[in-house]
Amino acid sequence: MSEPAGHKLASDGFRLRGTEMSRIDGFSDVVFGFALTLLVVSLEVPKSYTELHELMRGFFAFAVNFAMLITVWYAHYLFFRRYGLHDTLTIAFNAMLLFVVLFYVYPLKFLFAMVVGELTGAEATGHMAQGQVRELMVIYGLGFAAIYLLLAAMYWNGLRQSKELGMNPLEDKLTKIYMLDHLTMAGIGLLSCVVACMLPEGSAGLAGFTYMLVGLEKTLFGAYAGRVSQRMRSA
Repeated sequence: MSEPAGHKLASDGFRLRGTEMSRIDGFSDVVFGFALTLLVVSLEVPKSYTELHELMRGFFAFAVNFAMLITVWYAHYLFFRRYGLHDTLTIAFNAMLLFVVLFYVYPLKFLFAMVVGELTGAEATGHMAQGQVRELMVIYGLGFAAIYLLLAAMYWNGLRQSKELGMNPLEDKLTKIYMLDHLTMAGIGLLSCVVACMLPEGSAGLAGFTYMLVGLEKTLFGAYAGRVSQRMRSA
């Protein structure tokens, strides 16, 4: 397969059609930046060493929250780099994704602040009753699933316009792989919700271990996409 011309190529052979900054990119980056701000907006400058010590205890929770939001931002960034779409359906899916991200920030922040507080022995400001733990896990899982379902929908919309975009067989195949990747991620979030509902109330928090599947999922899909790209580019 000859390399396509007219666009920059990503490492997987996908042509990058959205290398120029657009108004959608700019607006989306502002929203992601605001979401990151919401993670720290409640933090005040410490007035004593004791307050500083308590603040530093929350560093790991903030780092986890930051990493998760950056992961979603990067998935969003890759989509617009690959397709450069600005049609009405893309705008609608993107708006819904940004809405969920903003809504998702506070459950994300609360959950990891509580978990890290339990692990470090910090004051339990986020103490919850057993039934509330289950509800929180379900809320978190639904938000996680919604984000990746919307990313999958954006890839479906890109595949739907493959002829208009002039996509080649490699790009069609990779689009299907990336769409399935996001659907599988959404499935992990929904699986966590099911596990949380099935476990006894005192053990509902153990549903969080379901997200350990994310590392395996990303490894498998990354390896599969790499093999497909290498095989089709050398054909």
